[in-house]
Amino acid sequence: MPDAEFLEKLFAGDPRTVARSITLAENGGNGAAELMKAVFPKTGNAMVIGITGAPGAGKSSLVDRLAEFYKNAGERVGIVCIDPSSPFSGGAILGDRIRMSTLGLDKNVFIRSMATRGNLGGLSRATVDAVAILDAAGFDKVIVETVGVGQDEVEIVKTADVSVVVLVPGMGDDIQAIKAGIMEIGDVFVINKADREGVMRTQKELEALLNLAHRPDMWNPPIVPTIATENKGIDELAAAIEKYVGFSSRAFSEGISERKESIARWRLLELLRERLLSDLLRSDGIEAKLDKLAAASAQKQIDPYSAVEELLGVK
Repeated sequence: MPDAEFLEKLFAGDPRTVARSITLAENGGNGAAELMKAVFPKTGNAMVIGITGAPGAGKSSLVDRLAEFYKNAGERVGIVCIDPSSPFSGGAILGDRIRMSTLGLDKNVFIRSMATRGNLGGLSRATVDAVAILDAAGFDKVIVETVGVGQDEVEIVKTADVSVVVLVPGMGDDIQAIKAGIMEIGDVFVINKADREGVMRTQKELEALLNLAHRPDMWNPPIVPTIATENKGIDELAAAIEKYVGFSSRAFSEGISERKESIARWRLLELLRERLLSDLLRSDGIEAKLDKLAAASAQKQIDPYSAVEELLGVK
């Protein structure tokens, strides 16, 4: 369990202690649950911004410039970047962070890359814990950048106060947005690389789609054109984010309250699944049995459903 000195350093925002805390939460090691219990009362102060969208939309560049904007405004910024990982080795390249190398040298900016470890939804299992740790460590803004897989990005809504969806002209993103259910979760839409041809067409299509999607909170998501590489439109994006956060805090209506409750319920279910699976895998002889059944299933000697029932002892 983390001692009082460790927690004191964490809440003071010591970068090394923050990094160690996220590693502990990510690995689920001894003391991870105790750490999160201590962290929880200190959370709720940071603004959590989720950045999501299709691969190649320029999310990393946008996060870089947005973080720089907040840093220049005198705020401390935490960035959690979720990367795809190999379904076999569990490893990830984490290459997008190369673009943020200069930003990472600033003492008021903390960047952490995390691998999805096979989780759908563009979010690592421990992302929620990482965000909570950065919140408790006194960061004013926490930006979560997701994998960009498109279909399952709706998970971002479960951790963010505001969800920013990044699209680019000429990539068929309007159709992709409908398929992914992104229209429902986007609080702010960004058309990045706005120096490309087809920006107006993309904006008109997006406006038409937004008119079809009626949100329960009656918020009308703004569309912000940006050119992240040239630092254009970042001020407008920051203003749009602030406007939505102000709107959601003022209109703490029944719908928004239900959203918070559903997020909390999802979190409890995630932890419950993880705990039950962990307890099962720690049972005597279960690992050997799992390996044996996996081999049998691969050779078509047993179907996966019967194998699971056998593992659970279902008669």
